[in-house]
Amino acid sequence: MCYFCENNFMKFVNLHTHMYTNSDSIIEVVNQYPNEFIADIPHYSIGIHPWHIVDERVIEDLNSIKNKLQLKECIALGECGLDKRIEKKIEQQIAVFESQLSLLHDVTKPVILHCVAAFDEIISCRKNSNLQSPFIIHGFSKNIPLAKQLLNQDFYLSFGKYLLRNPEVGMVFKYTPNEKIFLETDTMSENLEEVYTFAAKCKNISVEEMKEIVWNNYQTVFTKKQ
Repeated sequence: MCYFCENNFMKFVNLHTHMYTNSDSIIEVVNQYPNEFIADIPHYSIGIHPWHIVDERVIEDLNSIKNKLQLKECIALGECGLDKRIEKKIEQQIAVFESQLSLLHDVTKPVILHCVAAFDEIISCRKNSNLQSPFIIHGFSKNIPLAKQLLNQDFYLSFGKYLLRNPEVGMVFKYTPNEKIFLETDTMSENLEEVYTFAAKCKNISVEEMKEIVWNNYQTVFTKKQ
């Protein structure tokens, strides 16, 4: 059964945000960190972002994530992943990322991914994990060949800031199959309806049709399988 099919009312879905608005018309997947946790957010993801790996705290953070993943309010692991453009060694990032993925052998929930210049490694980590969980690249900003590579590996792609700012990303969004797309705001100033309006224009459909596409994908990916 879907987590959020409340009276069959179809809402906007914000796949990834750092700003909780508590809007009645939006399902918000609010990004949380284990050491900066807000308990009264109703729907959230939790993970160790590669930017925020603290050696002395990794075990404590992993234990916190493991506990939160058991809760119905925690609907995804993440944002977690890999970033080759930061000083933290990629080998350590992979170790922390794989440790987080291992937590999903006890509970099946989606993974919301941060990935910068490390897509081959992300794909490899997913294969090595043997997980059946859906994997979603948030804030996708790359080209069609990379999108195709990820889609062929059954990844979902979430679009937001770069969709509004880069015409080439609009072409990638248009290329991406409807059943593999999500929309988000992350930390940008534009609101979610602006993202949906632009996305609908890229696909040459109405905002209501776009809303239905993302809503259906949300039900598919966030169906409870425990």
